[in-house]
Amino acid sequence: MARKRGTKIPKFITTLLTWVGAAVVYFTIFSLLFDTPAEYELRHSTDRMRAEYEALSARYDSLNMVVNNVIERDRNIFGILFESTPYDFNSDYEQQRVALHEKLLERTKGRMLKDLTANTDMLEQRLTELENTYNQLQSNLEALGDKSNNIPSIQPVINHQLSLLTAGYGMLMHPFYRTLQSHQGVDYTIPEGESIFATADGVVKEVLGKTSTSGITVVIDHGNGYTTSYSHLQKAKVKRREKVRRGDIIALSGNSGLSLSPHLHYEVRYEGMRVDPVHYFFMELTPEEYQRILRVAQSGMQSFD
Repeated sequence: MARKRGTKIPKFITTLLTWVGAAVVYFTIFSLLFDTPAEYELRHSTDRMRAEYEALSARYDSLNMVVNNVIERDRNIFGILFESTPYDFNSDYEQQRVALHEKLLERTKGRMLKDLTANTDMLEQRLTELENTYNQLQSNLEALGDKSNNIPSIQPVINHQLSLLTAGYGMLMHPFYRTLQSHQGVDYTIPEGESIFATADGVVKEVLGKTSTSGITVVIDHGNGYTTSYSHLQKAKVKRREKVRRGDIIALSGNSGLSLSPHLHYEVRYEGMRVDPVHYFFMELTPEEYQRILRVAQSGMQSFD
């Protein structure tokens, strides 16, 4: 009995191992030839994602090509009209970011911590100075009272998108003489017949006719050392010695005088000296919009008068 039982045990184990091996081989072959429901769904999900990625990549390439074509056309038009190349602020900014990133990678953690502490201290000092300046400005504004209405502090045209200002203050290419000349105001490219607004309370000092190179021009004296002028107009809507308030319509835009195309040339003078009008749009611009319009003004290389 003992011998028979001993001979049956190895045979049972052999049979069991045979079935286990067959099951493993069957499962392996089945796995290679067929997908489980979960694997099937995962595989097809991956295929769909790959197809969507390829479609998005193709769409991106197409849009990128269109954008590059538009940029190139814009540069060509700019070159034909103004015989110059537009300044690329974004490219310059990206180069500065890359240079700063590479510079930071070269520093040790200790050095970066030391620089961060120094920069934080400097920012706190500047913040204190800025707060003191703000308080001083607030005191000056309160002292001015109603006289603050006589400071030119809005744009002379409706320019919510900040896209109409095309030439800033400084040395620009003259459209007719093709030489660099001082442009002591800003130009707004707008169609003829658009409303022009007084930028502060005052009295109309002069209304010049078409005979001057600046064309029809309105000059307003604001009574506190400030005067503003609005040139190349189609029609003046005010008369000499007439009182105006900030936001009043004083004229219609035009193309009179020595002008390349319909536009408004706007100037601000303080104590007889021409100053940059962009710095006087503070009443209607946020700090972000002010920075943006500064960049817009700096990007113009060609005046229109």
